[in-house]
Formats: sequence, structure tokens, C-alpha cells
Amino acid sequence: MSVPNDRLRRWEQVRTERLSTLPWLRTEVQSGRPVRFVADEILVSDQGAGIAHRTLAGLGHRASDIKEDEPHRGLRRLKTRGLDVSAAVRQLRGQLPDAVVGPNHVFLSTPHEHGGPFGPPVAADAPPSKLAPSAGGASSVRVVVMDTGVYVDSPLPAGCYSATAENVETVLDGDNDGELDSDVGHANFIAGVVVQGTEAAQIRIVKVLDSFGMCTEADLAAAITGLTDVDVLNLSLGGFSVGDQPPAILSAALSGFLSGTGRVVVAAAGNDGIHDRPFWPAAFAASGSPWAGQILAVAAHDGNGVCEWSNRGPWVSLVAPGADIVSTFIHHPGFASGWAAWSGTSFATPKVVAALVERTAAAGSVVAAAEQVKAEASQQQLGGFPSLH
Repeated sequence: MSVPNDRLRRWEQVRTERLSTLPWLRTEVQSGRPVRFVADEILVSDQGAGIAHRTLAGLGHRASDIKEDEPHRGLRRLKTRGLDVSAAVRQLRGQLPDAVVGPNHVFLSTPHEHGGPFGPPVAADAPPSKLAPSAGGASSVRVVVMDTGVYVDSPLPAGCYSATAENVETVLDGDNDGELDSDVGHANFIAGVVVQGTEAAQIRIVKVLDSFGMCTEADLAAAITGLTDVDVLNLSLGGFSVGDQPPAILSAALSGFLSGTGRVVVAAAGNDGIHDRPFWPAAFAASGSPWAGQILAVAAHDGNGVCEWSNRGPWVSLVAPGADIVSTFIHHPGFASGWAAWSGTSFATPKVVAALVERTAAAGSVVAAAEQVKAEASQQQLGGFPSLH
């Protein structure tokens, strides 16, 4: 077996083994693609909670077995053992067309870890230029990288970002298998891409993914809802949804975050090599929501064409460099310089963030800068998509 194929099989084995050990996780194959969500629970807005209880009772669940809590304001979580989540969601969507209802989807980060010439991060030499901390002035653009926690032992200078104690990671091998967890250093890498592209970003790292790159929709929605003092949100994560419908809870959170504001979300298109299904939250860019224009969905190119592993579709806003990107990682015996080369739409996304930040002062706002980035990209098509180089 070739080294690339061996890396692919090893990665698939590690991820499959880990996912299989999580009793709370369910994976359904829909239209040939995995849809992941939390087992035995649904999420519904307050006004639909009563009907949701009756619907679950109609599916054979005793009222005394249905537990309810409030993961964040305006949202109810109903849990009961043995729940057919997809069936419950379908029924409730028919009964509650105006309410927020859905499964608690599970989203994954979007580095490309599938072997071949692109795969897990590999050691790279530090570039000759030094990273400049943000000046932090009034003209700085406030960027939140919502991702894994940040690792302090990294060539990413402390002056280039901020993170509170709960957003700092310390564990490199959470499952004690002797290897780095698959997404260790993911936030460090993304922040480094932004810093290399602009000195005008004031970066804050907010942890929502664990060190294996996983989060639930409810946790992501709550984190977005709690954001303040931010202009641009980098989301290098995502997934598919039940019935390919917009994830309801995330949609509500993004609506509150973007509606009537001058904010922009830049989201990764994912690395499944698909072209016929929406990948969320990036696909909100073409959802028809009033705030859809404030979302940029970013696919990856390698300079010659769209990467074969990058998702694409009519919902993609533009493509950006995402193959063999070099950025700040962590100091580790396998990474003497602390720098690494890594590929994925995860890293095409902060390329767009940096380009947007660079144009904000002249454009007057991040929304105007996003439109300028899209207009400039439309002048240089690659694979049928507007392209940032």
C-alpha cells in the first residue's frame, strides 16, 4: 500500500473508531452522505414546545420519560430514549412551519485529512518574515475565529490574538493513543493564515470545537448568540443536515447575529468532494434569507483548479487557496519549527477573511469589503467560480 493510501486508511480508522465510541452520536446516511446528530433529542423554539411534547407522545414516548431543558434562551431541548429523531423532526416541521425545529446536528472542522498529497499537517520551515501583532487601533477589524481552543506553545505570537482561559487548550492527546488529536492546532493555523495576510485584524479565538474538531449545533448556536464586539466571524467547520434543510437552530442564531448589523460570516465549504448537496453553515450564503448576502461560502483551489476534495455548488461564493497552506501550528517533537503545511477549505476561509480585512478601511465597512472581494474574484474565474489568488 502506498504511503498516501496508508495515511488515508489510518485516518479513516482513527476517526471511525472514535465516532463509534460516542454513545450520544448518531449517524444516518442520507443521499449517500453522513448526517450526524445527537441521539434521542430534538430542538424546538419555545412556541413549539407543547406540540413537540404531544408529537413525541404520539410516537409512543410516555410523557414522564420526556425530559426538557433550555440550552439557551428561546430554545427547548426535548430528550427521550429511543427517539426516532428524523421522524420526529419531519412531523414537527409539518405541524410547526413557523417555528424553529430540528435535530441537534453535529458539525466537524474542515481541514482536509484524507491522505494523498493532501492530508494531516506536515512539518514546514518557518518563513523568513516575522508575524506582526495587531496594532489594535480604532481601524482594526475585529475577527473571531470560532474553532478549537488555541495552544499557547506555538509560533503564533501572543500579541497576534486574544483568548480567555476557557478558550486555551492544554491537552494534545485526549484519547491517549500516542498521537496528536486530529484537530490540535487548528485554531492556531487559521489565526496564522489571517495574520500572514493582514496586520489590520484584531483576532479573538473562541472555542466551540473539541480537539477532534467536533461540536453540536446547539453549542455552536449558543456561542454565536453570545458574541459581541465582532465584525467578521470565521467558521471553518460544518456538515450536512437532515433532509438537506437549513439547520433550524443555527439559522436562528445566524439571523440574530447578522440581521440589521454590519457583520460578515466567512464559512468553509467542506472537503467531501460533493457538488449536489448543501454544506452548512456555508450554504446559508444562497439560502434566500435576508442576511444571506453577509455570508461568504469558500471552496478551495490549488492554483490550477478547484481542489477535487473541495465541496462546490451554486451556494459557493468564491474559491481561495486551500492546498498545502503553510501557517503557525504547535511546538511538538514532530514539528520542530512549530510551523506546518496543511490543506482544506478550513484554510481557504481565513485567506478570504484576510482579504476582506485588508479592504475594509478603504471600503468603509466589512460588508462593503466583502462585496469588493467578491467583485474582484469574479474577474478571475477558476473552475467556473470567482477566484481569489
